[in-house]
Amino acid sequence: MDHARVPQAEAVLVTDRLLLRPWRVSDAAVQRELWTERDPRVPPHRRIGPDGHPSLEDLEDRIRHDDRHPSPGLLAAEQMSSGQVIGYCGLIPNGNGCAEEPELAFEFLRKTWRQGFATEASWAILERAQASGYRRLWATVRDWNTASRRVLDKLGFVETGQVEPDAVHGDSLFTTRTL
Repeated sequence: MDHARVPQAEAVLVTDRLLLRPWRVSDAAVQRELWTERDPRVPPHRRIGPDGHPSLEDLEDRIRHDDRHPSPGLLAAEQMSSGQVIGYCGLIPNGNGCAEEPELAFEFLRKTWRQGFATEASWAILERAQASGYRRLWATVRDWNTASRRVLDKLGFVETGQVEPDAVHGDSLFTTRTL
């Protein structure tokens, strides 16, 4: 990838293979592809609905109005070798309502699974979180999502024993990592 074509203000984090940067409106199609690829066990509010929403226009609007809180927010993961956005990784407010302990979130296109991108991107986010003064991060994962559970294990997240039961979509397991 030609780093000269990436505006300096957008180059948020760089790993060996990824550029983690703010979303661009032109990336909405990748976001929609992620929505369409989600496992059918994912709750309906996180999948494309029967009415076709979120539409491409909905996702473009979300990108335009993203407040990226907590820092650095959810960043697009651009594969440097191709220049293509292949997923995202970053921090979101955690469900426990504690702004000082955000939640790590990541999702990548199926065609890129099993190549270590989620782990690589997450390490960069963990390093940024620690440098930003966060002391602990959270991550929730469905009990059936063994791939994401493996990523979290590699990153040093441990299950807390807190579980949000869901007989339809699979229990949500709460994990944490001290930085």
